[in-house]
Amino acid sequence: MIHVKLSMQNEHFKMRMIAFALVSFLSTSVWAEKILIYMDLAQTDHLRAYGAAYKTLELGSNVEWLLNYRGGSFMMDHHPEVEKFCRLKGVAYSILSGAEIAGVYQTIGNSNMDVVLLEKPPRVAVYVPQNSVWEPWDDAVTLALDYTEISYEKVWDKEILYGVLDQYDWIHLHHEDFSGQFGKFYSYRNHSWYQEAVRTNEKLAKELGFQKVWEMKHASARAIKEYLSKGGFVFSMCSAPVTLDIALASGDLDIVSAEYDGDPFDPSAPSKLNFEKTLAFQNFRLEMNPQIYEHSNVDVTSLAARRGPETYFTLFDFSAKYDPVPTMLTQCHVSLVKEFLGQDTGFNRDRVKGSVVKLAEVEGTEELKYIHGNVGQGTFTYLGGHDPEDYQHMVGDPPTRLELHKNSPGYRLILNNILFPAARKKEQKT
Repeated sequence: MIHVKLSMQNEHFKMRMIAFALVSFLSTSVWAEKILIYMDLAQTDHLRAYGAAYKTLELGSNVEWLLNYRGGSFMMDHHPEVEKFCRLKGVAYSILSGAEIAGVYQTIGNSNMDVVLLEKPPRVAVYVPQNSVWEPWDDAVTLALDYTEISYEKVWDKEILYGVLDQYDWIHLHHEDFSGQFGKFYSYRNHSWYQEAVRTNEKLAKELGFQKVWEMKHASARAIKEYLSKGGFVFSMCSAPVTLDIALASGDLDIVSAEYDGDPFDPSAPSKLNFEKTLAFQNFRLEMNPQIYEHSNVDVTSLAARRGPETYFTLFDFSAKYDPVPTMLTQCHVSLVKEFLGQDTGFNRDRVKGSVVKLAEVEGTEELKYIHGNVGQGTFTYLGGHDPEDYQHMVGDPPTRLELHKNSPGYRLILNNILFPAARKKEQKT
């Protein structure tokens, strides 16, 4: 009996030693030191933190996006190049030991948090004129990409219609008018930049075989929708979201006044819109008057402007484990974000399709600021407004200097979308 008892004790001792060795191995190997880039109020430069995550992906290492953990933090294997980037760019971080890493995972497992693995740097395109001389509106996404040192390429209608979008994981659309009305800037028709915009677009349309600019823009809208359906990611701000759907709904119908292209619009066109072809909006009414700086009744700019700059919109809360996609898109260190205007500042809730996920709203109103939806295998996300750190950006105003807005929650929403395509797809449970 004594021999049996000693044998059992020896076996238990062996098992304990094996367990200890395994823990030691994990602590020094699998859970070797990691960099934690925390994203709560302690972060010194939230925006360039996304650049650090992107650089990690460029170096061939994965990034763990810790949803709802300290504001949506990033954790990656310790890499000297990443640490150097953080030091040089002023990004706050911590070096975690194996035991500290285990504590992070335990906290996440016991809370409304989750880990999403980012595996490769997304290939990013921005829909922007190649000749920026006649583009007087600073694109917030381009500013964010430049500031965070995330690589991107420019595409325009020619590239889109030649099918190059398939080379990219993600495309951004900003202050572009897919309806073909040149942004409804008719009141600026005597300005050189407006005249150059008209000439350049008309020349390109004819080069591509279109009689009218609106025909080219509508064709580009259809190509973007096709790109989406095949698995692409689209992010849009300002006038692009609404005008993209206007172009899709109107199809081959002429909705452009003579002031823009020399012939009148089809008077029956507004009643023939096909909302089954749109991505996000439905049952909207077009604004046909070229003198009115507005495209449709989807937009809420006039109401938002009357409230003034002290308005905030609220980010919705989501379950990280059950709804990882909207959780990723709303990661922020605050839940209230200051309002900012644009040609399309936000979206009338009554005009948004029921299948669209609502990400943010202006409380006490019928206005949605931030929405997300699926098209085939791809997704689109729309953020109303022009520049999160410039309440009412006007034509000719200087661009926003992001070094003065390192912790901008509005720009964080933009950057969430840029990293979103890098995530390993997880099945959404609701």
